[in-house]
Amino acid sequence: MTSSTETSAAGAAAGARADLLAAAARGTIGLDRLPAVDEPNPASVLILFGRLDDEPSDADAITVPADLDVLLQRRAATLSSHPGQVSFPGGRSEPEDADAAATALREAQEETGLDPSGVEILATLPEIPLAASNHLVTPVLGWWREPSRVVAVDHAETVQVFRVPVATLLDPATRFTSTLTRMGQTFRGPAFDVDGTIVWGFTAMVLDGLFDAAGWTLPWDRADERPIRLEV
Repeated sequence: MTSSTETSAAGAAAGARADLLAAAARGTIGLDRLPAVDEPNPASVLILFGRLDDEPSDADAITVPADLDVLLQRRAATLSSHPGQVSFPGGRSEPEDADAAATALREAQEETGLDPSGVEILATLPEIPLAASNHLVTPVLGWWREPSRVVAVDHAETVQVFRVPVATLLDPATRFTSTLTRMGQTFRGPAFDVDGTIVWGFTAMVLDGLFDAAGWTLPWDRADERPIRLEV
């Protein structure tokens, strides 16, 4: 027999999934004005939401269920592109990939070991130019219908895989504005501090835009600026 608690949790998850579908239907997450990239390499990332089995967020879950989470990973510090940064699973498309979703699922399986058969593809979002690595990235929005075990498969590429409660990312105490100064110019963007793990750059911008489009964002202090220290 299904308990009322289980029924309520399932209903809350269905509401979050509906919010994501509505966000995707709006057609943009606010990153369509980034500078274009000349002759970019096509790539995809998987933005995978699901329900945590244990460890729900300690933050007050105001706009999302407490057990809603998103899959992230930390890139190896030895990589030439975005070393040491937190990212979504993903990478360059290959000739055998049927489409952007196929690329995202293949890369996610290679990097985290997830079972693609348990993932429902909700939508593909508009391509985003990423000048830092000369890629044109397609975010693929997924829902973890049947979660599977995930772990860093190849430590030459990924050193950590983790599922982060969305309520933690939405907590105003977690959020700040990152600053990165290069060649006399300072770049600012949304960022998250999850118990000392910093999510910034492309990944943070996508999460920020998606949270806004889904109607989940809580007011946070954008004047709180903190410098980013790059891996060397």
